[in-house]
Amino acid sequence: MTVTERPTRNLSLDLLRGTEAAALAAARWVGLGNKEEGDQAAVDAMRLLLSTVPMRARVVIGEGEKDQAPMLYNGEELGTGEGPEVDLAVDPIEGTRLVAYGRGGAISVIAAAERGGLFNPGPGFYAAKLVVGPAAREAIDLAASPEENLKEIARALGKRVQELTVFVLDKPRHARLIEQIRHAGARVSLHTDGDVGGALAAVLPDTGIDVLMGTGGTPEGVIAAVAVKALGGGMQMRLDPQSEEERWALVNSGYDPQRVYSLEELCPSQDTHFAATGITDGQFVRGVRYRGAYAITHSLVIRGHTGTLRYIESYHRLEKLRAISGELY
Repeated sequence: MTVTERPTRNLSLDLLRGTEAAALAAARWVGLGNKEEGDQAAVDAMRLLLSTVPMRARVVIGEGEKDQAPMLYNGEELGTGEGPEVDLAVDPIEGTRLVAYGRGGAISVIAAAERGGLFNPGPGFYAAKLVVGPAAREAIDLAASPEENLKEIARALGKRVQELTVFVLDKPRHARLIEQIRHAGARVSLHTDGDVGGALAAVLPDTGIDVLMGTGGTPEGVIAAVAVKALGGGMQMRLDPQSEEERWALVNSGYDPQRVYSLEELCPSQDTHFAATGITDGQFVRGVRYRGAYAITHSLVIRGHTGTLRYIESYHRLEKLRAISGELY
């Protein structure tokens, strides 16, 4: 046997502990109608776990600037100060309203890349996205119309357009897009929140989703790009400011709102890590389940370097966790 490269430590599995902790903390707030408290609980739990990971990490996609702490803020340093230098994109709860109102599809998610390996969206809060699985990754063009894209995607997948299902966020800004998709003959799957989950659903097999279209959060786009690239999917993104203030902030920072970014530009790194844990039941991971003394979590972990995807079910003994970490869980 010839070994060309020795196996190395998988940081994804360390990051998984952070998403598991955040999901367990957030799950206590499912259906209680309080977005802020649930988000706070997830942030506290994720920060605590990430502080124990042997890495020199910097948050480049977080929840706000330092003066808005205690959120995980852009520029925050995490880890033990030893180990690899990495950039982190974090979202302790992707879908805070989903958690607050007890709806499906909420996840806790972390993406990581070697230092400088993630796109910096600057002052851009919103971006138009187009995401597909591996078979259609060469068929997409964000500069083309939805109808043209659906036709090419269907051809690549060996389907009729009428057999495609498109994930779209149910927002007023998408009224015209929804009309165009339906006019082309494709089916629309509307979701109130959660476009990282939507991107994953478009790339993973057997989710019932063939493509994600529409405008969502720019940070979520960068997080999704890490997973899409590792799974061999296709993605394009264009900054899509939703106000004149946002548009001018982008232009003044040197960004072109008309530019379409490729997947390689969104995630130039090959050495990436991605972890997502379900908070409420979704299309590819189950939510947190309670079994008396235990809680069960279901997670997806991806390592870009090897392309390995793992589904991990973990059993957490709550009494022991509380003894170690207080009332986070």
